[in-house]
Amino acid sequence: MKIGIDLGGTNMRVGLTDGATLVNSVIEPCPSKEAEEVVVNQLKRQIAQLMSEDVTSIGVGVPSVVDSQQGIVYNVANIPSWKEVHLKEILEKEFGVPVAVNNDANCFALGVWKYGEGKGTKDMVGLTMGTGIGSGIIIDGKLYNGVNTGAGEIGSLPFKDADYEFYCSSRFFSELHGDTGANFGKRAQAGDAEAVAVWKEFGENVGELIKAVLFTYAPEAIIIGGGIASAFPLFEAPMRASLESFPYPANVAATRIMPSTLPNAAILGAGALNDK
Repeated sequence: MKIGIDLGGTNMRVGLTDGATLVNSVIEPCPSKEAEEVVVNQLKRQIAQLMSEDVTSIGVGVPSVVDSQQGIVYNVANIPSWKEVHLKEILEKEFGVPVAVNNDANCFALGVWKYGEGKGTKDMVGLTMGTGIGSGIIIDGKLYNGVNTGAGEIGSLPFKDADYEFYCSSRFFSELHGDTGANFGKRAQAGDAEAVAVWKEFGENVGELIKAVLFTYAPEAIIIGGGIASAFPLFEAPMRASLESFPYPANVAATRIMPSTLPNAAILGAGALNDK
């Protein structure tokens, strides 16, 4: 049994995992505006509720730059007090089991690669699409981190007058079109022509993002997660139409591009961080 943690600025999700199974979980709002030790102490309390002699390791996914070797997190998104937190050291001292810390998008990718739609591939890219864009890279059957887990920040690549993150996340809807993706989704499903056109534009943008992934990594699978993944049917057709102009059609044909339906993928991936 392992403990996997998906630490976000809104919720702290701590799960007891057994392979692909989430056995139990403790989910609480994150006191994101509080001091560093307040957040750390709440995390400890949540872990303690699931800790037992059967737990062999703890894995943590955080939305930040991470020194995964030392287990130090820097400048955590939406938790301003977490400038430099030696999380591995803190938790190992508290609980006496090995602790691994990594980026949250990497944990999602590891989860879907081991237990979800990416299972069986050697090379895979996991994309999380929600408030922002995150990505995790599996190369030759191993999670590829780069320096301070900085590899795969595809959302930050320049695109149009901004970057892919702006045009392929919820910001596209709220900042460019003045409403939430959820509302545009409801309208599109009801046949609203304007909303359908907005999702078409979004899908074309995602197609360009997918091209960037194909050019860079040429993976066997690109698995999409995050809040926008559930709207995949609304943008799949324009996304795939955009891919028709990719210069290597055989690579497109060889790549599985699909949303993840694996529940709790980031927690399961965090739990697997200590696997060898």
